Amino acid sequence: MPELPEVQTIVSALRDGGRGAPSISGKQIVSTKIAWQKTVAHPDLITFQEKITGEEIREIHRRGKFIWIKLRSAHLFIHLRMSGDLRVEPSTSPLQSHDRMWFEFSDGLRLVFNDARKFGRVWLVDDPNQIIGNLGPEPLDETLSPEQFHERLLTYRRQIKPLLLDQRFLAGVGNIYSDEALFLAQIHPRRLSHTLNQEESTRLLSAIRQVLEEGIQKNGASIDWVYRGGEFQNSFRVYQRTGEPCLNCGAPIERITVGQRGTHFCPKCQIFDCD
Repeated sequence: MPELPEVQTIVSALRDGGRGAPSISGKQIVSTKIAWQKTVAHPDLITFQEKITGEEIREIHRRGKFIWIKLRSAHLFIHLRMSGDLRVEPSTSPLQSHDRMWFEFSDGLRLVFNDARKFGRVWLVDDPNQIIGNLGPEPLDETLSPEQFHERLLTYRRQIKPLLLDQRFLAGVGNIYSDEALFLAQIHPRRLSHTLNQEESTRLLSAIRQVLEEGIQKNGASIDWVYRGGEFQNSFRVYQRTGEPCLNCGAPIERITVGQRGTHFCPKCQIFDCD
């Protein structure tokens, strides 16, 4: 579930301190415990533990939905997938259900990866392009112009909702924020991407940026037991509002399946134009 705003909130907390815990910048990893072996996607477990022991956390960033931790001599990537979350706590704290791995620091703190559904993964690599080399542009990157965004849309003949979820097209957008952005832009989720004109493309890019920025300001959305502390769920316009009145026109919000994903939209504000 965590999308760009949720991941950015976690990254900011790890880097600067937040969510009730201090920053982990500059901390040294003295050991790693792995309770669910499949959490480590690369390299093998023995190599992973050997290489990461003694490493120091230098920088913490986000790329798409990846948490990117630059170490002294390697790169640690964490993808939370459906149900992952991270917390920083004293090493003496009791472990919780679904804690899959944790990094012990030299100062008595630890970073814990909790993942109820076991879909989250961790990579330790020398070259970051092994993990993020195929990602599309960041939607909040100012160098992505409306004209460039429109040109990218024209190169595909796909329904717009699944295309927005394709991380190779645009990095970081998921189900929540795509629904919210398409509603703001008044574009039907089944509209084919190459049929959008420049004005519509510009409107969509602006809407994507607006909902992502709103999500970051509100620390993301907390809609289940997994992600903690977000408030954007209180500002949903269409997502998870099936049957409730549209905030613009009063028509009932509908839920359909597009690209095998549950999709929320207003049938009056987002008219389907197949041309």
